[in-house]
Amino acid sequence: MDLLPESLTAKLRRGARDPFAVQTLRATVAATLSYGVATQLSSEPAPLTAPLTALLVVQVTVYSTLKTSVRRVVSVVVGVLIAIGFSAVVGLSWWSLGLVILASLVIGRYVRVEEFVQEVAISAMLILGVTKLASQAWDRVLETLIGAAVGLLFNLLFAPPVWVDTAGESIEDLARRARQLLLDISEQLGRPTPVARAVERLHEARRLDQAIADVDAALRQAEDSLRFNPRISEGLLSRLVLRTGLDTLEICVVVIRVLARSVTDLAKRRGPQEQLFPPEVAVGLEELLAHVGGAMVSFAVLVTTQVSRNAEEAEERLTAELAAALATRENVAQVLLRKVQEHPEAWQLHGSMLAEIDRILDELDLEHRSRRLMEELDRASLVSRERFSGLARLRSVLRGGRRRGERERPAVGAGR
Repeated sequence: MDLLPESLTAKLRRGARDPFAVQTLRATVAATLSYGVATQLSSEPAPLTAPLTALLVVQVTVYSTLKTSVRRVVSVVVGVLIAIGFSAVVGLSWWSLGLVILASLVIGRYVRVEEFVQEVAISAMLILGVTKLASQAWDRVLETLIGAAVGLLFNLLFAPPVWVDTAGESIEDLARRARQLLLDISEQLGRPTPVARAVERLHEARRLDQAIADVDAALRQAEDSLRFNPRISEGLLSRLVLRTGLDTLEICVVVIRVLARSVTDLAKRRGPQEQLFPPEVAVGLEELLAHVGGAMVSFAVLVTTQVSRNAEEAEERLTAELAAALATRENVAQVLLRKVQEHPEAWQLHGSMLAEIDRILDELDLEHRSRRLMEELDRASLVSRERFSGLARLRSVLRGGRRRGERERPAVGAGR
């Protein structure tokens, strides 16, 4: 009896974090509210443009809502103006309709309304075909403004959730899949490995590389949810921490794919009954790859942790994993050097494996991480300063023009 409420609560919590469920609920409420407002302000008996606009405007994040609102309003206004201009010259016919559509699509590209280019043509066609052109045109603009305003205010008053946790889970899942792949590769090093099995690990590494696109999509949604969100005070830092963390893991995943390729090439050189590495080397490499995988997971937890205490624990685990990996790497390098001198076959593949592991350890290094984060913060600050300095220069130019005009007017009057 007690398990049912717990399972139901867990399902409700998962549903509350599902972007589709959140988007559906928010869009429905905003569209209904916009229709109620439009019936009071518009002369149309059924002002459906307002809820339609609200449906398109209310996105998952405040940033995307604001961006969509501006583009939606601009597209409708431009379409209305095009229809008014054409109606003053020609009536509605097949060739005038074609000209309106062509002009709307071309102008829509120039005003940069992005996905709402077709909305320019739709608005122009709907307005061109009505009899009371002026009232219908401005009613449509009014309804669009109502829908956009309601959708924007809805997101400002009821801020949408921040999708940082979802993105963090995706990043941690990517790191855990990479760790499991490293463990699977390490199991092949001390035993005879068929080429087909090594190729299977290579395919898994390629699938892991492709999975980065899904993680990147989740991270972009999280970044948008941090922009203009009233509940977030340090959105820029959070975005940069997550983005640089994913960039680091992406580099590591690419190196793992190269590592899997080296193991595949080594399996092709060996016979079906021959081990890839001598037993003492294989044991050291297996331990080394386990530490590298653990360091990747600790790194992912570090960049996705919001609580300072948990971040300190994740940093301590990462430091311990990196120290153990570096110590094991030195032991493996010494043993591998002796074995290569005794049997120099495939020495380049042996050396490349250590080089690839070194690249991963270098990317996960805390000093490298801090330096990369500071570079991104400096770059973001520079872009922000340039943007504000450009606005300041524009204000000074406009202010200087007004002052010159004020000085020149009395001089002209005095000359007269």
